Amino acid sequence: MVEGERRIPRTMASQHPDHAAAPPWTDDPMISGEDEVTEVYWAYAEYGAEEIMWDAEGKDIDPYVVRKLLTNYPDFFREKVLGRDVFLTFRLPNPSIEPERKLFLETLQSIPRHNDVARAFYGPSAGPAVFEVILPFTTSHLELVRVRESYRKGVVEPLRSPIDYRGTRLIDWIGELEPEEIEVIPLVEDIDSFLGLEELLLKYIEVTGPRYMRVFLARSDPAMNYGLITSVLMAKLGLHVCRSVSEETGIPIYPIIGTGSLPFRGHNTPERVERFVEEYRGVYTVTVQSAFRYDWDVQRARAGVEELNSRLPGGEPVHVDRETLTRIASKLVPKYQAMVEMAADAINFVAAFVPPRRTRRQHVGLFGYSRRVAGKRLPRAIPFTAALYSLGTPPEFIGLRAIRELTEEEYSFLRSTYVHLDEDLGSAGRRVSLEAINVLLDNSEEAVKTLGREFVHGFIPAYLEDLAAAEEVLGIKVGPRNLSDRRYLNFVENVVFSILSNDDPREDLVKAALLRRSLG
Repeated sequence: MVEGERRIPRTMASQHPDHAAAPPWTDDPMISGEDEVTEVYWAYAEYGAEEIMWDAEGKDIDPYVVRKLLTNYPDFFREKVLGRDVFLTFRLPNPSIEPERKLFLETLQSIPRHNDVARAFYGPSAGPAVFEVILPFTTSHLELVRVRESYRKGVVEPLRSPIDYRGTRLIDWIGELEPEEIEVIPLVEDIDSFLGLEELLLKYIEVTGPRYMRVFLARSDPAMNYGLITSVLMAKLGLHVCRSVSEETGIPIYPIIGTGSLPFRGHNTPERVERFVEEYRGVYTVTVQSAFRYDWDVQRARAGVEELNSRLPGGEPVHVDRETLTRIASKLVPKYQAMVEMAADAINFVAAFVPPRRTRRQHVGLFGYSRRVAGKRLPRAIPFTAALYSLGTPPEFIGLRAIRELTEEEYSFLRSTYVHLDEDLGSAGRRVSLEAINVLLDNSEEAVKTLGREFVHGFIPAYLEDLAAAEEVLGIKVGPRNLSDRRYLNFVENVVFSILSNDDPREDLVKAALLRRSLG
């Protein structure tokens, strides 16, 4: 709590399209339009999520979401007050990189309208229903200040300007605006911003003097950009910095972490909540993405959400030394990125068969911003991960042979900081298909035609070295452990056979995703 002023939600249902199965209220796994409004209600009422991230980044969103929620589900929202008990938090497009920059201002301008609707529903004494926004790709405290000032000068102040010769102000005509200020949540995604997070927070606190802060730490995109181990250490550095800055300034700081279901993207699933909370001690709010909700039955998923709600924040964050992290990253990241560069053509080829689960606008003409690793254009993290899993080469192991280069001190730091490294790699290892890899090598001429020479003759031999390092250094053996694993790997091998035969691999790709309970 912020001195009793507001509730800090523990679970944030997000619209990340990582689910393989259809949501329980429809037979169609593609979620769009009115489905997303229904989804918000289900996240609150059926799954127990305390917050929804309403994503305006790279996709068209329903501009009347609050009106539709309160109109369609009045009984629920009278019991659970929006803005007090449950929360709707907008993820803005970042004007620095979003091609359609005006969408940023449109989203800010919609906030008073949503609050007008809520005030009409709850009465004039109700507080604001929507009052926080998330800014992706935050790299400086100045960007956060710009968002606050954009709202103040672009939305609030114009209402106080005269609109006729008698001095009538717009606010006199249309009524008061709420809220007069918004809280801005920085979403930190790249390694330089994680390393500079302390300075960012201290400067923002100095300039704005907030009552509290929420800080969103990315976990999925850093894995795609820097590899599994580095991304986990970055997240833990972020948690440590949030706690230390809070203690230094006296300003409460409540970290959020964005995690998916597969180990590469965070390993947050209904069946391992206790170990997840132990891994990310000190986090207050966790994303429960689509796979967490829809690739498990409703009862199991709800139990997982309720357990997160009760367990978080789960203790003090571990101390993470910036210099040690930087040294480890300097050894792991180059090998990871070099391998991703070799695999880029193969990843892009397979990702084209990964079925979309949301009507997003990324990668359509000029719309949206893509991800780049080592200078190569790649799909977003979910299809990236799905593509590599579908080839039998889970990305958790990419570049892992660099672990041999760590000093004894660095290795000890890694093992004590990344608590469940063995479990994460062991889980991913069950999805490694040595059979699929051998099929690609035995049919290298055909494989090169579709997946590229660098993937077949560069990435795969290096990946086999990574698997050897996992076994030699960490004792991780890859391959199936039971009949279900074998069945899964059969689908993966069918994907590879289809690719080599120029057939459509989608059916087997989705069947494999259903068994691992996540698309990517």
